[in-house]
Amino acid sequence: MIQKILVTGASGLVGSRLTEMLLEKGHHVSHLGRSKKTGSIPSFVWDVENKSIDLQAFEGVDTIIHLAGAGIADQRWTAQRKKEILESRTHSTKLLFDTLKNHSHTVKTFVGASAIGYYGFGFDQEVFTEESKAGSGFLADVTREWEEQTDTIATLGLRLVKLRIGIVLSEKGGALAEMAKPIRFGVGAPLGSGKQFLSWIHIDDLCAMFIKAAEDQSLQGAYNGVGTNWVTNAELTKAIAQILNRPLWLPNIPTFVMNLILGEMAGMVLNGSKVSSAKIQKAGFQFKYLKLNEALKSLLKA
Repeated sequence: MIQKILVTGASGLVGSRLTEMLLEKGHHVSHLGRSKKTGSIPSFVWDVENKSIDLQAFEGVDTIIHLAGAGIADQRWTAQRKKEILESRTHSTKLLFDTLKNHSHTVKTFVGASAIGYYGFGFDQEVFTEESKAGSGFLADVTREWEEQTDTIATLGLRLVKLRIGIVLSEKGGALAEMAKPIRFGVGAPLGSGKQFLSWIHIDDLCAMFIKAAEDQSLQGAYNGVGTNWVTNAELTKAIAQILNRPLWLPNIPTFVMNLILGEMAGMVLNGSKVSSAKIQKAGFQFKYLKLNEALKSLLKA
């Protein structure tokens, strides 16, 4: 059935592509963000810090897809930035909860973004499923608190789905774009040991997963937003170089160099995790991009 879907964080990498795919399927889409946008898509404003929101944003809405949150890798992790990363997620979710609780609405489904950082990193022998416990470290703590706040939405009687997003492959930004830049100039190299596992997903498959979460009434709870297989950092670097027809002749970038450049944030790229997509597949989701090379060929041009 055609739905009216309100998307937060719609200007981001995932939100912009998700909007395109929702419209292609015939859904009616509106955006909720920090500033009003011009264009054909209805746009509404909220101020999370001051706890204000345009109630007109919720008129006739069937599903909310909540993607808003400060970019994890956009800035160095100072104490202030870490606070912003956490509160942009928890406070925005709390504002949505309070609004839905205290005002009449038509919303039936809430789809919240989360991340595989929930499980922690650096456990190469373990395969994480949705039943795995939360890990430790900054990203795990952020994601756990984020999900705890998201879980309150279910107390309002709404169907709640959480997608724990992996490494999103897109030609327009994110990890792939950053990895491809030095490779195009012939100075690409694996990071650290290169053996850390990356649980990746093509952006179109991730957006299709969000759409399934909105449309399929049988989905409920947490699902891993990752592809069907993981690769090491070295394997991904090599595959990108092959697609771009560029050589890889430099040695791996040492761990201490990454730590000097990125500080605490380096742990996010120097460590990895194996995350399973079995649950969402069992729920009937079909991936378009099963293999890494297929995904990269659709995104990169030499």
